[in-house]
Amino acid sequence: MFSDADAAELYDALNPWDGSRFPADAFYDGLVTAAGSVLDVGCGTGAMLHRARERGHRGRLVGIDPDLAALERARRRTDVEWIAGTAAEIGLRQEFELATMVSHAFQCLIGDDELRRSLAAVRGALADGGCFAFETRHPQAKAWQDWNPADVTEIAGLRMWHEVESVEDGVVTFAETTAQPDGTVLRVDRGALRFLDVARLNAFLTEAGFEVAEQYGDWQRGPLTGASREIVTIARRVG
Repeated sequence: MFSDADAAELYDALNPWDGSRFPADAFYDGLVTAAGSVLDVGCGTGAMLHRARERGHRGRLVGIDPDLAALERARRRTDVEWIAGTAAEIGLRQEFELATMVSHAFQCLIGDDELRRSLAAVRGALADGGCFAFETRHPQAKAWQDWNPADVTEIAGLRMWHEVESVEDGVVTFAETTAQPDGTVLRVDRGALRFLDVARLNAFLTEAGFEVAEQYGDWQRGPLTGASREIVTIARRVG
């Protein structure tokens, strides 16, 4: 069997948090270091907040995620608060200077109503003037075209690949397969990601009571262009 706990451990092996190697991690490290209190929504195995504590962050750090196996790994560090649940269930009121959704977690908000509820909850958790930082893949880059069985990742004696099942109304559904080296399938996980363009994304933010403070097309804070693969956003709570 390849359990949820095994999958969480493999995720950590595939996605180490390291600002010295990965520009996205460095981008968020800078924001977290500068904030006195941070809420990480969709924290997964907690790597970003773990690293913040290791780097000497002394403020309040809270991670929330509905994936109990991932959260169990996050809880290996006890000087961070961990909450089981979704963005829409946060129930925290004006407690944080910064909220984050990293590693494209924002794209897991599929339906309009789910997105609105989540944005409302994040806004509610932020203090006046607090900021929400996140990224979403720019639909113009069509990143899903590279998600196919020919692109295999091999790690820890296992093989992983993705296969797109549908692309409809900006939502990409796909299967992630984990297999042994001989091809024996251990696990198939299905998921979906939403790809919002800039105009639609910003309309949701405005409706939820945010203003876009900064928006970039890459992790070096470059402008959004016709070649951008990311939409990196820092939105400020208003009102």
